[in-house]
Amino acid sequence: MEEVYEFLKKCEVYYLATVEGDQPRVRPFGTIDLFENRLYIQTGKVKNVAAQMKANAKVELSGMAGDKWIRVTAEAVLDDNLAAQEHMLANYPSLQAQYQPGDGNTEVYYLQNATAQICSFTEPAQTIQF
Repeated sequence: MEEVYEFLKKCEVYYLATVEGDQPRVRPFGTIDLFENRLYIQTGKVKNVAAQMKANAKVELSGMAGDKWIRVTAEAVLDDNLAAQEHMLANYPSLQAQYQPGDGNTEVYYLQNATAQICSFTEPAQTIQF
């Protein structure tokens, strides 16, 4: 899992795909955090992406760093743990103008039942499950 975390940090921006009804939705994301042996993402409760993950927890993340790319298939699980929100926002101070732990809008989700593939055109794909 740490290798997936480090790869997504290198990407800086990755893309998160959710489903709304029968329509895929993809948007850029930048938050990724490793907390208590779980990989977390963060968003606002008022955003469509939060409603989409609550309706259908299946998500995919994809990003590119150098000549390699990653695809992570997982279930996003909402975590109401205030410590998880605090940890995320401590690692992303630029978000603190918009989000505060326990503000009723900040939401963090951990990824479970995840499979990541790190790929390139020149090497066999590496698969990581967590």
